[in-house]
Amino acid sequence: MIVIFNAQIYVNQGRVFSEVTMDRPIGNRAISFSCALFLLITAPAVSTVFAGASAINCRAHDGKCILPIGGETVTLEIMPRPVTAMQDSTFSVTLSGNPPERAPYIDLGMPAMKMGPNQIKLKPVGNGVYKGTGVIVRCKSGRRTWFANVTVPGRGEVKFVFDVIY
Repeated sequence: MIVIFNAQIYVNQGRVFSEVTMDRPIGNRAISFSCALFLLITAPAVSTVFAGASAINCRAHDGKCILPIGGETVTLEIMPRPVTAMQDSTFSVTLSGNPPERAPYIDLGMPAMKMGPNQIKLKPVGNGVYKGTGVIVRCKSGRRTWFANVTVPGRGEVKFVFDVIY
């Protein structure tokens, strides 16, 4: 019996997914095991390939960006807009739910590039809002995709990936 498999590997919101489908159902456990083995082997390898290719999940030029953290949300806003490198910018983080044990902070960086520390310390301004100022530097490579990794002590972190203007 010949069975044709279709394998797809794709990235959605920075996560790697793989999927195998068959053209017709079969009862052969060996082939099912082969499919499972294929998924186990290829997904980590593809994850490594796509690790540096963070998908943009924040249109910072257009306004606020929201990502989930646990059962709550983190909202990031960068002002002034459009978001431009080499100028002072104000970073506002709004947290839903109860206040964290300590103020959140932001680490700025570029996907797939090791950079020196560029941390923005945020201070509470009330109603779950925290603000701080920082500068997004200009990259010599010409790349314009940056990330703001927001760490919320006791809750975890979320990564907002966005473009800047040079």
